[in-house]
Amino acid sequence: MVRGTRDGEVKRIRLHDIRHSHASLLIELGFSPLAIADRLGHEKVETTLNTYSHLFPHKRDEVAEKLQQLK
Repeated sequence: MVRGTRDGEVKRIRLHDIRHSHASLLIELGFSPLAIADRLGHEKVETTLNTYSHLFPHKRDEVAEKLQQLK
């Protein structure tokens, strides 16, 4: 048990979980995959895209909507 917590009251959060949440937030805020890769320390943007690709699909819809607004 972690000091200051009781079993069942506080969920243990791994560093990986915080990192994933941070990347998710950056994607939602509209940062580019390249900027996110740099922030996370990935050598290649492909690593970022492969790891977080499931968070990007809805961005296609946003792009389409913005382009439609230009008409």
